[in-house]
Amino acid sequence: MFVCSVMSGSFVSMRCDALANPASLILSPRFIFLMAGERSWEESYPVTYFRGEVGGLKPLPEDSDNRDEDALISLDAILPDDLLEKVLSFLPIASIIRSSSVCRRWYDAVRSGRYSWTKMSPQKPWYFMFTCSDDAVSGYAYDPSLRKWYSFDLPCIEKSNWSASSSCGLVCFMDGDNRSRIFVCNPITRDWKRLHDAPGERAPDYSALAMSVDRRTHGYTVAVAKCKQVPQDYYQWDFSVHIYESEARSWVTPFTEVLVGWRGGDECVICNGVLYCLVYSTAVLRNVEPRHCLVMYDLSARPSRTSLMQMAISVPCSLTCGRLMNLRDRLVMVGGIGKHDRPGIIKGIGIWELHRRKEWREVARMPHKFFQGFGEFDDVFASSGADDLIYIQSFGSPALLTFDMAQKLWKWSTKSPVTKRFPLQLFTGFCFEPRLEVAS
Repeated sequence: MFVCSVMSGSFVSMRCDALANPASLILSPRFIFLMAGERSWEESYPVTYFRGEVGGLKPLPEDSDNRDEDALISLDAILPDDLLEKVLSFLPIASIIRSSSVCRRWYDAVRSGRYSWTKMSPQKPWYFMFTCSDDAVSGYAYDPSLRKWYSFDLPCIEKSNWSASSSCGLVCFMDGDNRSRIFVCNPITRDWKRLHDAPGERAPDYSALAMSVDRRTHGYTVAVAKCKQVPQDYYQWDFSVHIYESEARSWVTPFTEVLVGWRGGDECVICNGVLYCLVYSTAVLRNVEPRHCLVMYDLSARPSRTSLMQMAISVPCSLTCGRLMNLRDRLVMVGGIGKHDRPGIIKGIGIWELHRRKEWREVARMPHKFFQGFGEFDDVFASSGADDLIYIQSFGSPALLTFDMAQKLWKWSTKSPVTKRFPLQLFTGFCFEPRLEVAS
């Protein structure tokens, strides 16, 4: 009989009596250990490899006093490092992290950042929720796979007014008081570093942050869009784009433009090599509708002589606010739908996807029962997403709602441990992919 078990915090074990004949253990079809969608051990490694490893184990003597008892031997002694990591990679990320406390070898395997983690089972993005205050940032991370909250501290972020953008396991932070101060970190491994200061104004009127990680090379791009009013001229706003490439370890400023009647904001995202930014009407040229427009800048071509507003895309309806996100290389916007007669007052929330860089297609609208479930919903709110999952959170409530783009399913998270301590307390958050192999 052969028994193999892998559980969070436990060793991998098998019955000693199955090792009485090592050759039969390896060659018998009954003992081929198959992982979902993978080749067997026999196909992955030559039989001689296993004979050499297993052959060193001696069966219990026939006259042993313990021959009738189930004696367990840890497979940890015979399992190669790459196979140990492969087995662990099928666990949820929270269980993988817990397994690092089993022993020194498992700790090293989890923290190694080896190639095995790139092939781990798909992990749904987590959501980090925290309160808006002057205190040090700490909060809770929500794991949608296990529907659990974990007490969580982020490295390098100092205040709740910092901007955040995430991609493929990394999170980028921008200091709210000094917009040239940028950090990149992996929240799971707590690896982080500060980038060289970004060029441009340290305290612009508006700024937006975006990050994109190459899933193959793990190189990353950080984009900062800054906007500042031209002195004593409310009509004109200086708009600039600053780009950081991890491979070059340097910043460039490939584009600047003076916007007339429009200004930058705090929302941008990188999708398929294009930087998308939401810009806002200043209403001085009577361009009240639409209040928002989407502009784009090609990060590959990096044209220096172009006008963003000539290629601007109108939003699908009057919005109180918009949140941009990259979901599997699709540009998605979550927006607050304004009332017809009072466009600044929210009446619902919609989700749209941009097609062919020119038209919006509606994906879903939040059912009224979920909209009411937030209580009093602000005209602006927090929303972010990755993979196929979108998170939506009201600034005035710790309630968290998810929308699955693939299944078109709305679902509340389990109750957040973040509590509202006074009526005007505010909450915010962002999502990130939990990954072990990506470094800053």
